[in-house]
Amino acid sequence: MIFAAGLGTRMGALTRERPKPLIPVGGRALIDHTLDLTGGRGLRVCVNLHYRAGMLRAHLAGRGLLFSDESARLLETGGGLKAALPILGAGPVVTLNSDAIWTGPAPLGTLAGAWDGARMEALLLLVPAGAATGHAGPGDFTLAPDGRLRRGPGLVYGGAQILRTEAVAAVPDEVFSLNKVWDAMIARGTLFGAVHRGGWCDVGHPESIALAEDLLRRA
Repeated sequence: MIFAAGLGTRMGALTRERPKPLIPVGGRALIDHTLDLTGGRGLRVCVNLHYRAGMLRAHLAGRGLLFSDESARLLETGGGLKAALPILGAGPVVTLNSDAIWTGPAPLGTLAGAWDGARMEALLLLVPAGAATGHAGPGDFTLAPDGRLRRGPGLVYGGAQILRTEAVAAVPDEVFSLNKVWDAMIARGTLFGAVHRGGWCDVGHPESIALAEDLLRRA
C-alpha cells in the first residue's frame, strides 16, 4: 500500500492546486519514484486517495493499480490501512510513504531479506538520524541487538515497512495513526527494525526538493 492521501500542508503553495505525491522531483512525480520501488516484485499495489483524488487517479490511470478512496474523510495512516484491508487481502502487507526518495540498496529487498513472520508483527526500515537528509530531529527509535525496536533517538523511520495486519484490523477506531499500533507491538516485543544502508531524503518541505534532487544526482 502506498500512502498518498495526506494534505501536504507543509509544502505551502506547491500543494495549493495539486496533491503532494504529484510534486515533481528530478523531473518526475514523487509517487512515480515510490512506484519504482515496487517494480518487478509481483506485488498488487493499492494507493489511498483523499486530497485532489481525481488528479492522482488520472496520473496513475492504466497502471493496474488499486485505489482506496478516503475522499469523504481523511483516516490517517492506521485508519487508511484498515480501510484498505478488504482490497489488500489477508497476510502481511508492505506500506510505503509517497514523500521520500531512496538511493542505494532496494528498500523492499532489505525488508524482505530480514522479515521473519514467526516472531515479527512489523519490520520498519530505518535511517540513521545523521544520514536522514531533509529531516530534523534526533530520530524515532533505538534498535536492540536482536533487532527489536524501542522509542528513542538514533534512527528515523523511513516510511517503508512490512506489517501483519491483525493488530490494525483489531483497532476499534476509524481514524488513527500507525504509531498506536506500533506502540502496542513494542509492548509485546514484536516490533523490529532494519537499517537502510543507502541514501534517503524526506521530501516534507519545499526546500527538501533540491536536497532530494542532489541525492539522486549523486546516486
